[in-house]
Amino acid sequence: MVTDRGLQVLRAIVTDFVDTHEPVGSKAIVERHHFGVSAATIRNDMALLEEEELIAQPHTSSGRVPTDKGYRAFVDHLADVRPLSPAQRTAIETFLADPADLDDLLSRTVRLLTQLTGQVALVQYPSFARATVTHVQLVLLDARRILVIMVTDTGRVSQRIGVVDVEVAQSDVDAVAPRIQRLVVGLPVGDAADRLQTDRRAAPRATPAQAGLLDVVGVAVAEELDEFRQNRLVMAGAATLARREGDFRGSIHPLLEAIEEQVTLLRLMSEMAADDNGLATSIGRENAEFGLGEASIVASEYDAAIGLARVGLMGPTRMDYPRNLAAARAVARYLTRVLEEDENR
Repeated sequence: MVTDRGLQVLRAIVTDFVDTHEPVGSKAIVERHHFGVSAATIRNDMALLEEEELIAQPHTSSGRVPTDKGYRAFVDHLADVRPLSPAQRTAIETFLADPADLDDLLSRTVRLLTQLTGQVALVQYPSFARATVTHVQLVLLDARRILVIMVTDTGRVSQRIGVVDVEVAQSDVDAVAPRIQRLVVGLPVGDAADRLQTDRRAAPRATPAQAGLLDVVGVAVAEELDEFRQNRLVMAGAATLARREGDFRGSIHPLLEAIEEQVTLLRLMSEMAADDNGLATSIGRENAEFGLGEASIVASEYDAAIGLARVGLMGPTRMDYPRNLAAARAVARYLTRVLEEDENR
């Protein structure tokens, strides 16, 4: 059973180890943290923490370092997440102001987060499965190429070029466009994709040019709609892993592979359990089933109107959890505000 002072000693060990990168001894704790007890008493507290496998001694006669279990206890007993400084908050508001669209906003978000924290920054795209199609436009580029532009009520705009097997004229485009509009505008993304597929199989065809055009447009729109439903991540800061390789106990290659593949990180980000404030952490060995036992991830939820998504940071287990959680939370709150303002315009 860990006492209240034992938890304070654990906090001191975690804090000092993150700051110094060196194992922490009882004498250093007494000098830096002013517990009002002797070094011998602190050593007894450290022995109890070691029995609970919250700290470990990496070398004989060295100080102690937190274990993954110790980091978990530290995070679980955080009294609160310290707020960002006024300068950091100003940086967030300045850097994320007036984005061109959602893609631009999330791209800026990850760049800002990695600058603030020195960790790999991750932002989930919100799921667009419940988004509604508000507009589809067809632009004839030449006799066989058509540009399909689609907009949803979330503000997302997509463009895709389709190639028709036969030559088409503007009159063919004018004939097909209203039909596409009637099929998909006003429907949720998923329903619109299904309706397009059904119509392409069952509806009678007009001229060969219009039939070919409708097929190509149907495929293009369906593919775009399917892409809308897929979860995606935006990431920045992968180079920080190479610069901080010494902070990891083993190879960083699984982390680099996860960044490249995305699927593992998407699953992990989605499955992390959040507390009442929408904050989530997954530490070291807790990530072993994902092949990321060398890393920790912290995340905070943001509200994108059509559903919740997450802003996160990935780095070594020896990370500044309070600082990183504060950064993720502050950015998530700002994202929520920006998206709410955009929705209300």
